[in-house]
Amino acid sequence: MPGDTFHVVGVREHPAGMRVVCTIEDGKASGISTGAGDADPPGRSPVVPDLNSGDLFRQTAAARGSWVLPFRWAVVGTVDPSVADVSVSYGGATRQAVVKHGWFVASGVLRRQVTVAPRIKGYDAAGKLVYDSDQDKYWARTLP
Repeated sequence: MPGDTFHVVGVREHPAGMRVVCTIEDGKASGISTGAGDADPPGRSPVVPDLNSGDLFRQTAAARGSWVLPFRWAVVGTVDPSVADVSVSYGGATRQAVVKHGWFVASGVLRRQVTVAPRIKGYDAAGKLVYDSDQDKYWARTLP
């Protein structure tokens, strides 16, 4: 975010599915958010983006309609053990996510304002597409 503000994301390996996001502004932590995903809800997809991580990939109140660029973004979520690779496309660039301990995280730098959320794709070990956020009814494609 503009100024001396950034976000820190922490995840737990055991038990899986726990995450913490906090805002560091002027050297002080605020806006601490925690979450835990249900390990096996019915119909769960193999890749589950954290629906509350929008602060990591969009500017809202700080930008007031016009983004301050460049902007470092990130997106996080959980993955099933069958998922070997996750890619995230955002602002015209595609990044390979780090996939480890049941989590994925990808980041990059935007150099232009965007109106569409990151597109996330997950692949199994054979390279078969097993998840596409464009097909996920829970992932909002457009940014507010």
